[in-house]
Amino acid sequence: MSTKQIKDSFYIKLAYQQAEINIGSTGSNPSVGAVVVKNNSIISSGYTSLNGRPHAESNALKNKLNYKKSDFYVTLEPCSHYGKTPPCTKKIISKKINRVVFSINDIDLRSKNKASKKLSKKKIKIKKLPSNNFAKNFYQSYFIQPTNELPFIDGKLAVSKDFLTIRKKNRWITNYKSRKVANFLRSKYDCLLTTSKTVNEDNPLLNCRVEGLESKSPDLIILDNLLNVKQNSLIFKKNKRKIYILTNVDNFSKERYLKNKGVKIIKLKKTNNHLTDLKNIFYVIKKIGLNRILVETGVTFLDQLIKHGLIKNFYLFKSSVNLGTKGLNNTNPVYLKKINFSKKNIIKVNLKEDILYKVKI
Repeated sequence: MSTKQIKDSFYIKLAYQQAEINIGSTGSNPSVGAVVVKNNSIISSGYTSLNGRPHAESNALKNKLNYKKSDFYVTLEPCSHYGKTPPCTKKIISKKINRVVFSINDIDLRSKNKASKKLSKKKIKIKKLPSNNFAKNFYQSYFIQPTNELPFIDGKLAVSKDFLTIRKKNRWITNYKSRKVANFLRSKYDCLLTTSKTVNEDNPLLNCRVEGLESKSPDLIILDNLLNVKQNSLIFKKNKRKIYILTNVDNFSKERYLKNKGVKIIKLKKTNNHLTDLKNIFYVIKKIGLNRILVETGVTFLDQLIKHGLIKNFYLFKSSVNLGTKGLNNTNPVYLKKINFSKKNIIKVNLKEDILYKVKI
């Protein structure tokens, strides 16, 4: 690999670190990162704003700097069309950028494969890096949006060392540090799916309780077939995000109460096929406009999602403590136990004695 290739790879990695900041919080727009380099020094950077605008390119080029003859590194092909904002290629041209390096093409047909042509006309050099799995995986949830595929679904669970998920006399399975990381993890999704059973038993907040990330708490979907969710649950108090309840029944008085709390009720059509019903839940969520879903439920529902291959990545927070008779499971997590949680799947983060695994399903 040449020196130039090494530099390009290094700066694109930095651009992805920028893109990572708001992933899950940019609405229907992709989370993009950008880095501007001049005379071998970074002079500016940017990422897509919350809810998708301004774009990363605009944020990286908004400062009162001399961008002339600089190199512009961006994770995704810059947009070339007029939408709610002018095209990013126009901004790049206006700043007299010398060279643009991007990682992967956009899938939006209004821009796909068009940046190179527009920029080249203005004598701006452009380079697309060879496709790699990291880029494809990073934008997987965005690439799924216009397709008929299910949305991007990940799962999370906390267990004891002996694989129990309920502690009889204490709410928490894992330690304080694990819970902080779990809160941070939520900020990377635009939707959190739980069940009324989880809400009723644990009375959780299911938000991002990390300083600076409070505004990035994902929208909440509660799967509640019989509309059993308790009206005095904490998640309905001082709520600043969208909450949806998916149900199969009518309960007009309860629906009226929940709607007054800002909750939207969506009725599901039930079939006689369990897998069809499971998939329909996620198609309904996708239709709402939510595409990055983190499932936080009890082991029963998660085990079914794993059985049917509906989860892409699974996060397991594992305590160092055996609960024995002090803990239990509501069901035997047959398919969850088949996942190979090996050392190679450990995420290196300081959780004291706890361990965090991330496994592709």
